[in-house]
Amino acid sequence: MKKTLFTIIALLLSGYTFAQTDTSGRSLYRATPEKKTALKHTKLKVDFNFTNQTLNGEEWLTASPYFYATDSLILDAKAMLIHKVALEQNGKQKSLSYSYKNDMLRIKLNKTYQKGETYTVYIRYTAQPEKVTDKGSRAITDAKGLYFINPNGEADKPMRQVWTQGETEGSSCWFPTIDKPNQKTTQEIEMTVPDSFVTLSNGVLKSSDKKGNMRTDYWVMDKPHAPYLFFMGAGEFAVVKDTPWRGKVPIEYYVEKEYEPVAKQIFGNTSEMITFFSERFGYDYPWAKYAQMVVRDFVSGAMENTTAVSHAESAYQSAEALADQNYWEPIIAHELAHHWFGDLVTTESWSNLTVNESFANYSEYLWLLHKYGKDAAEYHLSNNTLQYQHRVNDFAKDLVRFGYDSREDMFDLVSYNKGGAILHMLRNYLGDEAFFAGLTDYLKTNEYGTGEAHQLRLSLEKVSGKDLNWFFNQWYFGNGNPTVNVEKTFSNGKLTLKIIQTQSEDLLFQFPLDIDIYRNGKAERYSVWVDARKENTFTFAMKKAPELIDINPEGVVLIDEQYQKTWAEYLYQMQRAKSLKSRMQAVSAPMAPDGKDILLAALKDPFFQVRIQALQKLANYELNAKEMAMVEKIASSDPKNLAKSAAIWVLATSKDKNKYVSLFEKYLETPSGAIKNAAINGIARTEPARAKSILEKGSIKDFDTDQLAGLSGVIVDNQMEQYLPAILPYFIYYPFFEKDNPETAVNFKKGYEWAMHLDNTSHVELLAESLKEIAKDMENPAAKEMLKNVLDEGITIKRGLNQTESVKKQIKMLEEIKEMFK
Repeated sequence: MKKTLFTIIALLLSGYTFAQTDTSGRSLYRATPEKKTALKHTKLKVDFNFTNQTLNGEEWLTASPYFYATDSLILDAKAMLIHKVALEQNGKQKSLSYSYKNDMLRIKLNKTYQKGETYTVYIRYTAQPEKVTDKGSRAITDAKGLYFINPNGEADKPMRQVWTQGETEGSSCWFPTIDKPNQKTTQEIEMTVPDSFVTLSNGVLKSSDKKGNMRTDYWVMDKPHAPYLFFMGAGEFAVVKDTPWRGKVPIEYYVEKEYEPVAKQIFGNTSEMITFFSERFGYDYPWAKYAQMVVRDFVSGAMENTTAVSHAESAYQSAEALADQNYWEPIIAHELAHHWFGDLVTTESWSNLTVNESFANYSEYLWLLHKYGKDAAEYHLSNNTLQYQHRVNDFAKDLVRFGYDSREDMFDLVSYNKGGAILHMLRNYLGDEAFFAGLTDYLKTNEYGTGEAHQLRLSLEKVSGKDLNWFFNQWYFGNGNPTVNVEKTFSNGKLTLKIIQTQSEDLLFQFPLDIDIYRNGKAERYSVWVDARKENTFTFAMKKAPELIDINPEGVVLIDEQYQKTWAEYLYQMQRAKSLKSRMQAVSAPMAPDGKDILLAALKDPFFQVRIQALQKLANYELNAKEMAMVEKIASSDPKNLAKSAAIWVLATSKDKNKYVSLFEKYLETPSGAIKNAAINGIARTEPARAKSILEKGSIKDFDTDQLAGLSGVIVDNQMEQYLPAILPYFIYYPFFEKDNPETAVNFKKGYEWAMHLDNTSHVELLAESLKEIAKDMENPAAKEMLKNVLDEGITIKRGLNQTESVKKQIKMLEEIKEMFK
């Protein structure tokens, strides 16, 4: 049964243990950077040498001592050539002595400056991003700050463009600065580019000056923000203008011309999002414009550069894909929310990163709740929380961590997903009015400055009147989460519940807990307080035993619930529970013969993702005619394309292979990527040659990776090599699918063996790149052994080929990757 391929891979890998650096302040302390100098204003004039992939820059940096008097200025400047340093006063320059070593520019000022005294230093330099030695991480895969894409304008490569990425400390790869998140500065940038290019930077475009075939654009940001939020982007983009927010804040989307027709479908909710977040946070959007640019070969998913967000090319979706869902919409909301939490109030240190990222993460939930309802929002939040819980070693990490090995380590599922879940708990504990009033106070108190977890606590305490030290000590400055067993007994008109925390004795939690007790088909909610002890006992007087007990029914508390129920209880829960968490818990229960009734009941659920989950599991059961009719009804009339698609996949498993061919044929003409994909799969089971013909008429642009993976059998059996690069990196995981998705495992294994029989070095390079990061972090011996065996199989196949120089190179690459799994 088809699932989202990326989801499957993530879940497969999350089932294994990954190494994560964790000291949580126990043996190492990363202090907030000391502010010896306060940046005031940064003025830049830059142009680009595409041939050399360098930047020619001039900078006028205005600063002053932060508190203590000083006669020097120390700047981060990575891999640069420094040509001139001078003091600029009254339009005149006076050379200053300086030293440049180990990526630090140390400038001797003309005198000792006191607090409040400003000065302006002029620097002429060349930035050389290709010579930057800093390395990226899993979250941000490169750290050279400035990126030239297809600099020579080759026709068979992505559109020529240049863009920057500042987080964490990459801005100092293209201009000298104090590259720390607790600095704030206004800015001006004059950017000279070919006249065919459009440009984007922070703030507003003040002027454009054309000279020959070149043009200089002048961008001004008149409000202070952190250096890592500086941005430049340029290329032959189409600029799609949307309706200005409140008639005065421009909203623009920079996309490649091919995607101009769908730009508003992808980003078109932006204005409504700005209105929603302004009202929800009690603080109007504070910046002069909002632009979003989709760049190629981006080093992360997206980046909240102030007023000039950059998105990876994954944001691009076809009209048919968008007809199913805009899967990028939560990320659009995430980056916009950063303009309050991250850009307006910025984490004072990377240790406190969660005051940026947890709010952006939780804002995805807030937007989905506003726009699409409670089920959609809770489904998204639950998935995020499960991702954190599946990473076993993340349990040991504090949310605020001063003991990280590398600042890049902070960009993980704890800072993001767990942090978002903690905000959800805090909101439910305080109530909406106090929680959001506290956020408004935090923003207003720290606007255009920095924040940390303690300042957030103080604002929430100030508004609510509650002491929150216990909450912050437990959830922000501690690690882990409760793992609870539930024991129940009923005797003599008394229900007794024991909530037993099973994590270690030194990590016990206190928390409010809702319990739904069902009697006579209805739920009555009880709220209890679980103390920080191993076992809590609660009793409830009632005349007869309850039909169902459902703890944490809304999924508010971040707990790992160990509570086994009977199939009858799960069916009852599926049919009567109102909250999504409880319904998803029922439909997600392990498969068993008795479980089919739960899945059939779930087909009638009001939320399409529950229906999809049920359909995916029903594909593993033998269904009778009546049950198949229920599936066919969803395939024919469900309001959600993704649910229709899931139903079509189930119909394709029918023993009567020809029964649904006419339905599959009908859906080949539907403007839905998911439905077409499912229809092609159905046709492939009865008419492989016709499915092959459909694929041959299309191109790789017509299908996303999930679709191609679902059609891997057709692609592999017919050796359609044009589709191989898109799905080959996933074939290597075939052993992980053998238990739950045997058909996928067979197709992926055949595809891997086929690829290994080809003398194609680029294929092996694809595999090597996809495995490198995983090899660095995976520590589970069983998983390592599985991947080593797969690589051994590839090496054996390669050794059986004619030993050309390219084949020898491929064998060496596979052996090097294999060594990484030892």
